[in-house]
Amino acid sequence: MVYSMTGFGASTKKTDRLTVAVEMKSVNHRFCEISIRLPRQWLVFEDKIKKAILPYVRRGKVEVFVTIAGEGLVKRNVHIDWDLLGQYWNGLQEAARRFSLDGGATAADLLRLDGVVEVVEEEGANEEVEPLLLAAVEEAAKALAAMRRREGEALAADLRARLHEVEAGVEAIEQRAPLVVEQYRERLARRLREWAPSPVDEARLLTEVAVFAEKADIHEELKRIRSHLSQMADVLRADEPIGRKLDFFVQELNREVNTIGAKANDSVIAAQVVEMKSALEKMREQVQNVE
Repeated sequence: MVYSMTGFGASTKKTDRLTVAVEMKSVNHRFCEISIRLPRQWLVFEDKIKKAILPYVRRGKVEVFVTIAGEGLVKRNVHIDWDLLGQYWNGLQEAARRFSLDGGATAADLLRLDGVVEVVEEEGANEEVEPLLLAAVEEAAKALAAMRRREGEALAADLRARLHEVEAGVEAIEQRAPLVVEQYRERLARRLREWAPSPVDEARLLTEVAVFAEKADIHEELKRIRSHLSQMADVLRADEPIGRKLDFFVQELNREVNTIGAKANDSVIAAQVVEMKSALEKMREQVQNVE
């Protein structure tokens, strides 16, 4: 089964007091990379979130966005620095004595002094958060995988169509290749007759044709192309990440097709090479998005 590396998934889970929303999207990447954005107080769940996603994503860059809202998630506690307050009080008493000040500071005045009072936020003890969060993550990951599978099916269909295009080019070249040497022999014989009034030296002619045939021989390249096409068809049926394998085969196919173009010395084969290279370029673009 072919999977795309592009997809989106989302899920929202609720209880009477909590709402957890998870969104995730994935794009192309050489490896499997998962980045998670969630409220700071819930970073303790980051590793568990990644483990919940990994069964559904084997390659690609995944961004996960988590929102948690509800009652009792954060506790606010008032902390009074009594030592600092005591120092303030002693200072006020000393100032009143030295400068004969009247009147005294109220409790409100003291609590407003810098650094005396601090409101500390602490993570609320809410046992509902973890199971709700992981359930939303798994549901979103399943939705993401389903979209990547649908995208992958479309990619696979397009890749198979391109394979058929390249195979058609191979068949056309195989039919044309034997004629190239014979046509070269006829052209060479005609030119020799035009340039030399004496009878054509058949031995020399055969030698020249044999040299040309050896240089223009593309049998091995065609054989390797057929092998690569067959292997790619098998890979498209594999139940594992196949993007890198496909990318390798496309590179090798390009190499063989370029060699044929350089060796063939024939306009008809050259036209087929152009068509095959066009199909391979489209294939290369699609392969970049295969998991």
